Order: sequence, then C-alpha cells, then structure tokens
Amino acid sequence: MNASEIKRMIETGLPESEVAVHSEDGHHFEALVVYEGFRGKSLLERHRMVYEALGDSFKSTLHALAIRTQLPGEG
Repeated sequence: MNASEIKRMIETGLPESEVAVHSEDGHHFEALVVYEGFRGKSLLERHRMVYEALGDSFKSTLHALAIRTQLPGEG
C-alpha cells in the first residue's frame, strides 16, 4: 500500500475531506485529514472515522499510520 492509495481510501470513506499522506520510507505513513464531519467529535472518534474509511486494508497491510485530524480553518 502506498500514500496515494491511502489518500484515495480516506477521501472515498470521508467524502469532501481534504487528505494529505506522506511517507519517508514507504512503510510508516502520516496522514492529515481535514473534514467538516469531524465537528463535535472527540479525537478518538475522529481517528475511528479515519480507520473505518480504511476498512480491513488497514488491519492487513498498513502497519504504521500517524493521523492528524482538523476541521476546515483549523491549524
């Protein structure tokens, strides 16, 4: 799995989100997800939403993903 695949999966699962995925070594990934749907959600709930967007692929092939979540206009 590569950064563009992760980005596409998150964007598909969280429509209208803005996603940036970065990896320095191809094994450890960092994702920044900006999504209005996070409004009113705790950090844990936001992360669960991203993991749900990744589905079973996350469990079987992705080993290291650091997630940052923001509302539009934050940051």
